[in-house]
Amino acid sequence: MKVIVTGGAGFIGSNIVDTLIELNHDVIVIDNESAICHEQFYYNNKAKNYKFDICDYDNIRPLFEGVDYVFHLAAEARIQPSLLNPILTVKTNALGTSTILQCSREANVKRVIYSSTSSAYGRRYTDNLKEGLLEDLEVDCLTPYSISKVNGEKMCKLYSSLFGLDTVTLRYFNVYGHREPTKGQYAPVIGLFLKQIDECKPMTIIGDGKQRRDFTNIKDVVKANIKCMMSETKLNGEIINIGTGKNYSIIEIAKLITIAKGKEYEENVIHLPERKGESRITLANIQKAKRLLNWEPTVNLKEYIFKKN
Repeated sequence: MKVIVTGGAGFIGSNIVDTLIELNHDVIVIDNESAICHEQFYYNNKAKNYKFDICDYDNIRPLFEGVDYVFHLAAEARIQPSLLNPILTVKTNALGTSTILQCSREANVKRVIYSSTSSAYGRRYTDNLKEGLLEDLEVDCLTPYSISKVNGEKMCKLYSSLFGLDTVTLRYFNVYGHREPTKGQYAPVIGLFLKQIDECKPMTIIGDGKQRRDFTNIKDVVKANIKCMMSETKLNGEIINIGTGKNYSIIEIAKLITIAKGKEYEENVIHLPERKGESRITLANIQKAKRLLNWEPTVNLKEYIFKKN
């Protein structure tokens, strides 16, 4: 197959690119290297790599000719930076996604696989999460980031219903693992904590640390994306959670890491003020992923942390 991966030099995108190359697909990467949380960008020299902005229709449109599938990951992809620069966030995530969809429509792409976020659920559903967050719940966007990503979900559905372009949205729950960004105070927590403790710095817990997150390994996220590409069923704008159905508090993560590293917990943490716009609890219901994609997570978080020792 011939495929495009937008954001293909970043954390999730580069892992998808490597797997597609291993599967002998012809891969085109579009990435403008704008992400501020990466220590570096990851390019596979067997892919065709282009440093273009996803909003730049004139430059990216020719790349879509003959493409079978598009994995759309490029985005302004962090909650807190979106509060600092909402205009850039909305432009990149809303206009950029619309541009990708239009290019895909015009080139008769078979399917667009759109990467979205569990932050769409917000704080509304924290009281009773025994069954996890379901995809058909009303969204509760708290930041420009989550609004812009949900807008992309709606555009995907629109292009499926109005123009017949097959699309699917994957809502990721707190992805961690190989190549996770560790730069700056807004980096994902597992990679950040591991880096801080390896550098003999205190792990920085936001707020009381009792907020709970469903952490999903990058290997499982890549498998979900590949399953979407290989599915013979029309997905028609479906939204699918990609998580584990189990969550941990931030304090629990910090304690696991200190145990794995042979450190004392109390001596290796500090608490920082709570942030605006962040959910209190996330927990994925993954029944739809199992049903539609025959996908389920395989990587155990505790085992991962102790292997990193």
